[in-house]
Amino acid sequence: QVQLVESGGGLVQPGGSLRLSCAASGSILSIDRVGWYRQAPGKERELVATHGPVGNTNYVDSVKGRFTITRDNAKNTVYLQMNSLQPEDTAVYYCNADVRHLRVGVVRLQNYWGQGTQVTVSS
Repeated sequence: QVQLVESGGGLVQPGGSLRLSCAASGSILSIDRVGWYRQAPGKERELVATHGPVGNTNYVDSVKGRFTITRDNAKNTVYLQMNSLQPEDTAVYYCNADVRHLRVGVVRLQNYWGQGTQVTVSS
Protein backbone atom coordinates (compact mmCIF):
# COMPACT_ATOMS: atom_id res chain seq x y z
CA GLN A 1 0.00 0.00 0.00
CA VAL A 2 1.21 3.49 -0.81
CA GLN A 3 0.92 6.37 1.63
CA LEU A 4 1.50 10.09 1.19
CA VAL A 5 2.25 12.02 4.36
CA GLU A 6 2.39 15.81 4.40
CA SER A 7 4.19 17.93 6.96
CA GLY A 8 5.35 21.49 7.44
CA GLY A 9 2.09 23.32 7.87
CA GLY A 10 1.44 25.78 10.65
CA LEU A 11 0.66 29.36 11.59
CA VAL A 12 2.63 32.13 9.93
CA GLN A 13 2.32 35.89 9.73
CA PRO A 14 1.55 37.63 6.43
CA GLY A 15 4.71 37.92 4.38
CA GLY A 16 6.20 34.84 6.00
CA SER A 17 7.29 31.54 4.51
CA LEU A 18 6.60 27.86 4.98
CA ARG A 19 7.92 24.73 3.33
CA LEU A 20 5.58 21.80 2.95
CA SER A 21 6.82 18.28 2.42
CA CYS A 22 5.04 15.20 1.11
CA ALA A 23 6.76 11.88 1.58
CA ALA A 24 5.56 8.80 -0.26
CA SER A 25 6.12 5.33 1.15
CA GLY A 26 5.33 1.79 0.10
CA SER A 27 6.34 -0.49 -2.75
CA ILE A 28 7.02 2.45 -5.04
CA LEU A 29 8.67 1.98 -8.40
CA SER A 30 8.33 5.56 -9.59
CA ILE A 31 6.21 8.66 -9.16
CA ASP A 32 4.86 10.38 -12.24
CA ARG A 33 2.94 13.61 -11.85
CA VAL A 34 2.75 15.16 -8.38
CA GLY A 35 0.70 18.10 -7.29
CA TRP A 36 -0.28 20.28 -4.37
CA TYR A 37 -3.91 21.25 -3.88
CA ARG A 38 -5.56 23.37 -1.24
CA GLN A 39 -9.03 23.78 0.18
CA ALA A 40 -10.11 26.82 2.15
CA PRO A 41 -13.21 26.77 4.39
CA GLY A 42 -16.36 26.95 2.30
CA LYS A 43 -14.47 26.67 -0.97
CA GLU A 44 -13.76 23.92 -3.44
CA ARG A 45 -10.39 22.22 -3.55
CA GLU A 46 -8.12 23.93 -6.06
CA LEU A 47 -4.93 22.94 -7.80
CA VAL A 48 -1.97 24.99 -6.61
CA ALA A 49 1.04 23.50 -8.42
CA THR A 50 2.11 20.43 -10.35
CA HIS A 51 5.45 18.86 -11.17
CA GLY A 52 5.76 16.38 -14.00
CA PRO A 53 8.22 13.48 -14.10
CA VAL A 54 10.58 15.34 -16.43
CA GLY A 55 10.69 18.62 -14.55
CA ASN A 56 7.82 20.58 -16.06
CA THR A 57 5.94 22.67 -13.50
CA ASN A 58 2.69 24.59 -13.49
CA TYR A 59 1.16 27.00 -10.99
CA VAL A 60 -2.18 28.61 -10.41
CA ASP A 61 -1.91 32.33 -11.21
CA SER A 62 -2.45 33.41 -7.62
CA VAL A 63 0.79 31.76 -6.42
CA LYS A 64 3.08 32.36 -9.38
CA GLY A 65 6.30 33.98 -8.28
CA ARG A 66 5.65 33.11 -4.62
CA PHE A 67 5.42 29.30 -4.50
CA THR A 68 7.88 26.75 -5.86
CA ILE A 69 7.26 23.03 -6.25
CA THR A 70 10.25 20.71 -6.28
CA ARG A 71 10.80 16.99 -5.91
CA ASP A 72 13.51 14.61 -4.73
CA ASN A 73 12.96 11.38 -6.60
CA ALA A 74 15.56 9.53 -4.54
CA LYS A 75 13.53 10.26 -1.42
CA ASN A 76 10.10 9.98 -3.06
CA THR A 77 9.36 13.40 -1.63
CA VAL A 78 7.82 16.53 -3.08
CA TYR A 79 8.09 20.00 -1.56
CA LEU A 80 6.18 23.24 -1.79
CA GLN A 81 8.15 26.32 -0.81
CA MET A 82 5.70 29.10 -0.04
CA ASN A 83 6.97 32.66 0.27
CA SER A 84 5.22 35.99 0.77
CA LEU A 85 2.24 34.20 2.28
CA GLN A 86 -1.03 36.08 2.49
CA PRO A 87 -4.21 35.45 4.48
CA GLU A 88 -5.92 34.20 1.31
CA ASP A 89 -3.40 31.34 1.23
CA THR A 90 -4.97 29.94 4.40
CA ALA A 91 -6.22 26.44 3.63
CA VAL A 92 -5.62 22.76 4.13
CA TYR A 93 -2.93 21.74 1.67
CA TYR A 94 -3.04 18.28 0.12
CA CYS A 95 -0.44 16.32 -1.77
CA ASN A 96 -1.52 14.25 -4.76
CA ALA A 97 0.56 11.84 -6.82
CA ASP A 98 0.35 9.30 -9.61
CA VAL A 99 2.38 6.42 -8.22
CA ARG A 100 3.65 3.41 -10.07
CA HIS A 101 3.93 0.59 -7.55
CA LEU A 102 4.00 -3.15 -7.19
CA ARG A 103 0.90 -4.81 -5.82
CA VAL A 104 0.38 -8.56 -5.75
CA GLY A 105 3.10 -8.99 -8.30
CA VAL A 106 1.54 -6.53 -10.75
CA VAL A 107 2.81 -3.05 -11.61
CA ARG A 108 0.00 -0.55 -11.11
CA LEU A 109 -0.32 3.17 -11.69
CA GLN A 110 -2.69 4.70 -9.17
CA ASN A 111 -3.54 8.12 -7.85
CA TYR A 112 -3.11 8.86 -4.15
CA TRP A 113 -3.92 11.71 -1.76
CA GLY A 114 -2.28 12.70 1.47
CA GLN A 115 -4.24 13.53 4.60
CA GLY A 116 -3.61 17.26 4.37
CA THR A 117 -1.75 19.82 6.44
CA GLN A 118 -3.20 23.09 7.72
CA VAL A 119 -1.62 26.38 6.69
CA THR A 120 -2.90 29.48 8.47
CA VAL A 121 -1.68 32.95 7.55
CA SER A 122 -2.69 35.49 10.15
CA SER A 123 -1.29 38.32 12.21
